[in-house]
Amino acid sequence: MNQTLKAYIDLTRAHFMFAWPLIFCSGLFLGFQNYGGFSWMIVIKAILIGLFGFEGGMVLNDYIDRDIDKNDVEYDKLTYYWRPYKSRPLPFGDITSKNAFRLFIFFFIITITLILTLPYPHSLYVLIIYLYCYFMEYFYQVKKRNQKFPFAQVLGRTDFAIFPIAGYLCVGAPDKTALLFFLFFYPLALSHLGLNDLIDVKNDIVRKMNTITVLYGIKGTVKWIIVFNLIHFVTAVLFLLTLSKITFYGFLIPFILLFIATYLLIKDQSPKTGLKVLPFYHLSMALYSISIIIGSIL
Repeated sequence: MNQTLKAYIDLTRAHFMFAWPLIFCSGLFLGFQNYGGFSWMIVIKAILIGLFGFEGGMVLNDYIDRDIDKNDVEYDKLTYYWRPYKSRPLPFGDITSKNAFRLFIFFFIITITLILTLPYPHSLYVLIIYLYCYFMEYFYQVKKRNQKFPFAQVLGRTDFAIFPIAGYLCVGAPDKTALLFFLFFYPLALSHLGLNDLIDVKNDIVRKMNTITVLYGIKGTVKWIIVFNLIHFVTAVLFLLTLSKITFYGFLIPFILLFIATYLLIKDQSPKTGLKVLPFYHLSMALYSISIIIGSIL
């Protein structure tokens, strides 16, 4: 395969490309259930907004950290998981910073254009969230370089947690369901972030990033993961009270997967175990999204 193509696959994390529209559309279909107005055109727009919006965030992430990422010392753990060709394209020089920024602008323009085609006020809701997410992505990447309390993580992960809410607001309005959806997803996003920090701790130390694991150590990170998983289980039950029985049954498998992941981390508190259970989180997010979509349709 052409080296440039490999570099762009690693830059965009293209092998996870299906996940972003899926998560986004879980909110959309819940919006259809509560507000009606199903339209294949809106579904197609939502898929593209979720795809290009999130991919733009991936490129922005690498662009902001293009100099710091030169200090990485491990490429066989988190880097390999997210980037199948083990490449940090910008620090390695496989893609120039200018080309990466141009790609970000390209994704940005596509996403903005699609958002503006949504009916008002939904276009305004989604546009505000979209711009907020990019601001928080920048804040997260920069703030974690110099902090004594994890403000970057606590505030920064609201961007991921609010992502499916943007899908909901493509047809819905800010309401109790949107709030419960956010409260359901936010603790999971924080737990997932702690897991990523645990796995990538060696790189974060040499990059002088004050991540959860750098701030609190491996034991502190595992406690962070446990606490936010417990909060997630509670908020998931509250969220389920507004959803269908089919969605409830679909949530059982992610519950089991996250319980197993938590147990394994307690048993062996190491970056190696963290990498083993990371797919459990991503499979859980996918199953949550599929369950919400199916439950909204049936």
